[in-house]
Amino acid sequence: MLSGMIATIVPDRGSTTEPPQARLRSVDLAGPPGRLEAVLNEGHPGARFAALVCHPHPLGGGTLHNKVVYHAMKVLNDPAWGFAIPVLRFNFRGAGISLGEHDGQAETGDVLAAMACLENEYNLPLVVCGFSFGAAMALNACCGNSSEGSNVRALAALGLPTEAQGRRYRYSFLASCTIPKFFLSGDGDQFAPAKQLAQVVGSAAEPKRLALIPGADHFFTSHLEPMQQALQQWLKEQLQ
Repeated sequence: MLSGMIATIVPDRGSTTEPPQARLRSVDLAGPPGRLEAVLNEGHPGARFAALVCHPHPLGGGTLHNKVVYHAMKVLNDPAWGFAIPVLRFNFRGAGISLGEHDGQAETGDVLAAMACLENEYNLPLVVCGFSFGAAMALNACCGNSSEGSNVRALAALGLPTEAQGRRYRYSFLASCTIPKFFLSGDGDQFAPAKQLAQVVGSAAEPKRLALIPGADHFFTSHLEPMQQALQQWLKEQLQ
């Protein structure tokens, strides 16, 4: 279902008690190409979920420090948004100090390694979120590998590309993916024209939701807070 920008939401502080000091720590993440650079924003000790956020295309400068990735992490991790769950971010192979070279498809294995790391650390259901290239890799990891998404409670694709540099991206595996999915983009996304994105979402299995933020481009420039508000509202419904 196509929808416009979700109405302004005051961050729900809920009843979650903030830890004395939410810590950021480096993680030794073993990926298929070797060590992948990763950081973990620790969450509330009583968190019921753990989360992963995947960054955009490395060849376009994408890293775990990308602004959209950071702001998505804050929704999941900052108690002010009502969740306070631990969030892992990592650099795909060849980005930052991660070993290996960019491939374009094999990065799905990097996502699976990060998911396994979280499962080993917390043994909790997962929330998986990706932006742009990271969204494509996250979808492929969770939905294109039939047994791998069994522990994923919610899957958010921010700025999922449908067309870039003359190449059309297809996601046929979504037709059989029954994980709750949220597709969130700007209605001016230059890499995902609204009509094309609607076709992708239309072909995906339920449950799913598509939201478009008016006036936002692919990078949610000047629209990061509406992106956060929309993500928060959908997550509140999924993580009850």
